[in-house]
Amino acid sequence: MARYKPAAKKKRLSKAGTQTKWAPFWTVPKVHGKSRRVHPGRHTAIKRSWRRTKTKA
Repeated sequence: MARYKPAAKKKRLSKAGTQTKWAPFWTVPKVHGKSRRVHPGRHTAIKRSWRRTKTKA
């Protein structure tokens, strides 16, 4: 990748980086109820890894 990136591309890449994180832990009891134990990563809509799936940025 280029050393100097355009501001728009940096903005897109930063958004893509935050979309790969897990959802907050408090969303699990909110969505599934207090007793259900589910991984918070299941609530994240877009799952992407730098190794598997590339962005169109």
